[in-house]
Amino acid sequence: QVQLVESGGGLVQTGGSLRLSCAASGRTFSNYAMGWFRQAPGKEREFVAAISWSGGSTYYADSVKGRFTISKDNAKNTVYLQMNSLKPEDTAVYYCAASLVIAGSRTRKDYDYWGQGTQVTVSS
Repeated sequence: QVQLVESGGGLVQTGGSLRLSCAASGRTFSNYAMGWFRQAPGKEREFVAAISWSGGSTYYADSVKGRFTISKDNAKNTVYLQMNSLKPEDTAVYYCAASLVIAGSRTRKDYDYWGQGTQVTVSS
């Protein structure tokens, strides 16, 4: 079992920045590829970013490429999502997820464990 706890969400103005953190406990964190997804009201949960087991490879949705950066600190059992140049359309609940099998997947079913989510609201 892996437990994931997100933090760092909040209210920010357009153009602002936030850094989300996802702390993992349980099994060996370095064995897991990680991802961030988000879900806006009335919409499906969508892929945002992913990172490989070692942190050497990263993957992004087109909508956030160049603005968001995912990183992974295996020593701290934590994955981060640095979000810059935020837009109102980035408003959503953000979830981190862990996959033992696939790195860089954009598909929800490929992730084995999920956090409870953290709210990000970008005001215009």
